[in-house]
Amino acid sequence: MIDQQKPQHASTASASAPTANDNGLRTAIEQLYFGYRAFTALPDRILERRGLGRVHHRILYFVGRHPLTTVNDLLATLNVSKQALHAPLRQLIAMNLIAINTADHDRRVRQLALTPSGEHLEMQLTGTQMKQLSAIFDQVGLAAESGWHEVMRHLSAQ
Repeated sequence: MIDQQKPQHASTASASAPTANDNGLRTAIEQLYFGYRAFTALPDRILERRGLGRVHHRILYFVGRHPLTTVNDLLATLNVSKQALHAPLRQLIAMNLIAINTADHDRRVRQLALTPSGEHLEMQLTGTQMKQLSAIFDQVGLAAESGWHEVMRHLSAQ
């Protein structure tokens, strides 16, 4: 079992000999890994029953969060290639979970939106994660929640 002690913070990680502060960073890495595994476990099971995976959830989530997003904007948000997005997006369209329409302002622009069944699945998937985070934030308190948001904001900005 991995030791879940409070990490010691270090300003930089050494590429050479490990230091005492490296233990705290390694603990943080493990907590992030195991936390993400727990965070995705139930949605992964729901997706698996439909023959879908995490990439499908990410697409559903961001299309639901930003209705009428363009394919190019989704590519930029997910930071994937057209080839990586093409197959899962086509699968979601074929399963009638996402609709693709032509924008009124420019016929060349393709806009994506969740269908009613796509909205239902996205809320089922994301709803499990929202409940999980809500329960944890209630447990750890507002200061810890704010700190977590700050860490994630800085981590995602790199």
